[in-house]
Amino acid sequence: MNINRKSFLKAVTGAIGAAAVCDLSLPSLAAGQEKARIPSKATRIRDIELFPNSMAMKQTIKIAIGTDIAADNILVRLRTEDGVVGYGEASPYSPVTAETQASDIAIGKSLVPLIKGKDAFSLARIVAEMESFTPGNASIKAALETALWDICGKVTGQPICNLLGCYRDSFETDMTVGIDTPDVMADKARGVVQQGFKAVKIKVGEDPARDIERIRVVRAAIGPKIKLRIDANQGWSPSDCVHVLRGVAEQQLQLCEQPVVYWDWAGLRFIRESVSTPIMVDESVHVAHDAITGIRENAMDMINIKLMKCGGILQAVRIAQVADAANMKCMLGCMDESRVGLTAAAHVVASQKNVEFADLDAFLFLETDPVIGGMEVRDGVVHMPQGPGLGLDVDPAFIAKLRAA
Repeated sequence: MNINRKSFLKAVTGAIGAAAVCDLSLPSLAAGQEKARIPSKATRIRDIELFPNSMAMKQTIKIAIGTDIAADNILVRLRTEDGVVGYGEASPYSPVTAETQASDIAIGKSLVPLIKGKDAFSLARIVAEMESFTPGNASIKAALETALWDICGKVTGQPICNLLGCYRDSFETDMTVGIDTPDVMADKARGVVQQGFKAVKIKVGEDPARDIERIRVVRAAIGPKIKLRIDANQGWSPSDCVHVLRGVAEQQLQLCEQPVVYWDWAGLRFIRESVSTPIMVDESVHVAHDAITGIRENAMDMINIKLMKCGGILQAVRIAQVADAANMKCMLGCMDESRVGLTAAAHVVASQKNVEFADLDAFLFLETDPVIGGMEVRDGVVHMPQGPGLGLDVDPAFIAKLRAA
């Protein structure tokens, strides 16, 4: 294209004028951005409260590594200088995470200086500092991190799953049946199906021959269309597991969870090479590095992620993304959380495409439900809350009965 000097100068002059207009508009734009900024007092943490509490269970739950008779949890409440409140929950389980309610309270007090006075939106830095302070005590770290997420969501007016990048707003969960006689387990499994659940998870790992009978009787009770998952909680040897899974090959098991002791990667690999049932690990994977190890060892098909085991939402997402990079599916499971902790886990499920399984049923076994709002389970389907942050509140009457540590 030919252009003469006059046209060139006109174009340049126009460009300079446009730039000047842009320059003139920048102060007002900057002022608008400054005005839109969230006041620091809305996100700076002023108060941190830890409320130890014990909730009775409707029935004891026996698994291969112990029996649950109560949920000894910790409710965490953070408050910003502007009065925004964030909740989180710790549900320590000593056989898996080597922590107790008492040890989490002690560590929680030590973590207070890492959080108090900090901006909730510096969450990743706070999490890194908590990890540096203690590589253990995953449950209390998860509770504190969850409360930070809750504040960030409330301040921005968004559910946590939206902050993570929402993928789904509802999903199926299973319901668990603890170890008992085959007939009792069959009756309980039948009751789970009658409540609308499309997936049943049964605990095994006590005795291989008895476990085969349990699986067969439960399958007969629930019929062929219901998904059946089994969890041995490290209770078998590799050869026992192969024997059981071959003995129930016709029972259409969806998966077998943590059949052997957590450190036995060679045993898990042997099982995978010997049977066709997908093998899910739980206690073997606490953090993302463990997931990388399991992938390298060719020792697992799926991972059960738990906030109480990995240390919080950020770490849970990291594990899910490592698994996704290896084309591996995940589950979000639980310890003995109320719907405070379970709703936090549900936000992770809602945000991660490859988290296709959920075992978020713990609250159904508790005598007390202190949550207002939060996730809901109807006919075995978890429905996400629509409110900001976690999307829940905690009953003031419940908190009034507690004493902050």
